[in-house]
Amino acid sequence: MLLIIESLTPGQMALALLDVLLVAYIAYRVLLLIRGTRAVPILTGIIALLVATPVAKALNLYATYFLLQRVELGLVVLVPVVFQPELRRALEQLGEGRLFSTRAYGLLASGVPFLAPATPVSDRRAMLEKVARAARILSSTKTGALIAIERNTGLNDFAESGTPIDAEVSTALLVNLFVPNTPLHDGAVIIRDTRILVAGAYLPATEANLPAELGSRHRAAVGLSEQSDALVVVVSEETGTISLAQGGRLIRHLEEDRLAEIMDSFFPNVPQARPGVGVNLARTLFRRRGAREGGEQGG
Repeated sequence: MLLIIESLTPGQMALALLDVLLVAYIAYRVLLLIRGTRAVPILTGIIALLVATPVAKALNLYATYFLLQRVELGLVVLVPVVFQPELRRALEQLGEGRLFSTRAYGLLASGVPFLAPATPVSDRRAMLEKVARAARILSSTKTGALIAIERNTGLNDFAESGTPIDAEVSTALLVNLFVPNTPLHDGAVIIRDTRILVAGAYLPATEANLPAELGSRHRAAVGLSEQSDALVVVVSEETGTISLAQGGRLIRHLEEDRLAEIMDSFFPNVPQARPGVGVNLARTLFRRRGAREGGEQGG
């Protein structure tokens, strides 16, 4: 390898460096594109399969190696089908010239670990208490509501159907978002960390058999919980009953304190470290660049 590098002319080395940087940047943009979507765990599984294949061969596990080889052949057909939403989004952004822009930083980069700020346990608990308090107020007036709280599986696929809010979670704001006969009343609010990402989002309805008294909001809550690990709070506009959907299950007839307690139990209670100076600097630079591009396009 060193002999090959030493034999390159300065011009060839410059082109090789440009080639590596270009591939690295494209890989970064692809990761940024799928970050915060359901494609991430699928991609992790595919990488695990690709790593397991040479390992099985090295250990002389012939039957396992034979099986993994056949699975890899199937991936050629499976990958375009599984990643169809992400491929469509990438082609749309490429055609509109947005693939290499930071305009989408607020929705995408917030899901990148080294750019997204860590949420302290105390802040997360305060957010859950505000959600539970809003559910109790909406329940008292029999106002229908649907609130999805993102955990590990990104909800960008569903957030794209909603109206961006990007505001700190508060009880008053949540209550006002579900005022009847307003544009955002019928959709779902999606919360990421301690901020309301979007409102009026559409969620996938479950195909499972639910009790007849449960309406479209409950079906949407269970449907999202089947496709992700999100916590989904539902308030029935017929009875005012507060329910929580998680993992395809629905816990009904909850009070404010009990709802907050159950939601908190699904999160780790270990304090998370604050990002370092370098991380804060990188995040600030991205935000300034995104704001500058937004101002230029807005003007």
